[in-house]
Amino acid sequence: MEIKGYTQDGTVDLRGRPVLASKTGKWKACAFLVGYEAFERMAFYGIASNLVNYLTTQLHEDTVSSVRNVNNWSGSVWLTPILGAYIADTYLGRFWTFTVSSLIYVMGMVLLTTAVSLKSLKPSCTNGVCNKASTLQIAFFYSSLYIIALGAGGTKPNISTFGADQFDDFNPHEKELKVSFFNWWMFSSFLGALFATLGLVYIQENLGWGLGYGIPTVGLLFSLFVFYIGTPIYRHKVRKTESPAGDLIEVPVTAFKNRKLQLPNNPSQLHEHEPQHYINSGKRQVHYTPIFRFLDKAAIKDGNSGRPPCTVTQVEGTKLVLGMLLIWLVTLIPSTIWAQINTLFVKQGTTLDRSLGSSFQIPAASLGSFVTLSMLLSVPMYDRYFVPFMRRKTGNPRGITLLQRLGIGFCIQVIAIAIAYAVEVRRMHVVRVHQIVGPKEIVPMNIFWLLPQYVLLGIADVFNAIGLLEFFYDQSPEDMQSLGTTFFTSGIGVGNFLNSFLVTMVDKITGRGNNKSWIGDNLNDSHLDYYYGFLLVISTLNLGVFLWASSKYIYKRETKEVNEGCIEMESKALEISPLGLQV
Repeated sequence: MEIKGYTQDGTVDLRGRPVLASKTGKWKACAFLVGYEAFERMAFYGIASNLVNYLTTQLHEDTVSSVRNVNNWSGSVWLTPILGAYIADTYLGRFWTFTVSSLIYVMGMVLLTTAVSLKSLKPSCTNGVCNKASTLQIAFFYSSLYIIALGAGGTKPNISTFGADQFDDFNPHEKELKVSFFNWWMFSSFLGALFATLGLVYIQENLGWGLGYGIPTVGLLFSLFVFYIGTPIYRHKVRKTESPAGDLIEVPVTAFKNRKLQLPNNPSQLHEHEPQHYINSGKRQVHYTPIFRFLDKAAIKDGNSGRPPCTVTQVEGTKLVLGMLLIWLVTLIPSTIWAQINTLFVKQGTTLDRSLGSSFQIPAASLGSFVTLSMLLSVPMYDRYFVPFMRRKTGNPRGITLLQRLGIGFCIQVIAIAIAYAVEVRRMHVVRVHQIVGPKEIVPMNIFWLLPQYVLLGIADVFNAIGLLEFFYDQSPEDMQSLGTTFFTSGIGVGNFLNSFLVTMVDKITGRGNNKSWIGDNLNDSHLDYYYGFLLVISTLNLGVFLWASSKYIYKRETKEVNEGCIEMESKALEISPLGLQV
């Protein structure tokens, strides 16, 4: 309950003191955070969007190896947040985990800028013949990249959740503001990505790689300075459980020990604290749901585990994680499609006519800016027009449910990869007509033929990327929201590794004997269209699996404290929506 103007959710300042709602948090605190997000995304996409070109033109790697190495690094960047989130939720908290990790990130950027700037750290060329990179050069370059990945592990899951913590869920006005938070948070992220794909890529290819990496390094340092200026007005959530992830082990272990016991007919006979316990502790009670019922045996009052039974709230927290895992699995293929933007789409673009006027050539990686531009245009339209319109139709504060949002995004993504397939079929037709065989011969087909697939993937991301981040934050158990958001980042990471695996296997299988690989070094003499067709088939099948998984999902239902210790239900409606998705 609100006392003397303090926040109602129990947030404190950096020294552990209660904070005044009027002087802390909300968008005025987030204003100091979004700068870091923009500069960090500028740094990441400044590397990722053109890394495949650096590896092939500067380190002289072949196409398959460069695509695999880009995917492996990108995958690591998105997977290390699992470790960072665990440390934040269990030991250091979001603020201090972010602080340490951001310094590691900056150190990696400084080393990478050094690696691409010093001649001694790059292969030498004589009369157009270039030597292979030495072991030392390769080790220094990739060590720098993976130090960045390690730093991102602590910053990525904590900066967005720390921003969401600035809004009090117990305050109706702030809760309403929070509905738009993730949309505008990602908007700042897209701004950083736009500058990277438009400006940094051009600088890297025309003014020097050192300058192209040095600019985001300086920007990152500046944004950290701004971040710490806002320290006095930040809100910090107090950890209410010693080991939040412990329930994920305790609940299934206890349920297994009680596996031979009979569940009571009425769920109310399962073990649960009195409502007053949750009022006194400030924790939220999660209510029973009829899914994953084998876990309910952990809450049988007279169990065989030799220790007190788990509460229904503990059991439901574990169920939430299992439900999120089911949704997470069907995000892997969409993440694989997303991985094409910085890999095969770029290599495909290098084969096309990139002339703009008589003397200017568009860098192939710069077409990725249209992904970002479509996002930047779509986010305000989604937040200001689509959500209010749908809110009047559905009564849902978000306009549509989180899973409906994901479903729309995945559908658009399937359309995008279908167009990519059609464009590549057209490119190969032009290659045959003009009898083009050389790997460096330019296909007389304008690069803007690729524009629709980039734009559609950007629009899709407004639905599925932002929707996934919000879904995993919203549906996570109370003390595991940093760890919960790593479902979002790890899905992208595993998607990159999956794409790396698919590219490697497809190359090996289709290139056996005297056959031409679908993804050869010479894309003018390969069959990239077959690979895109393969991606289209698995994307369509995955969409069907997503619709099934969504129909089984039940949203979190909680109890929270309101005026004078009364209890009210915070519940998402459980009826079936017109799309067949649970709302």
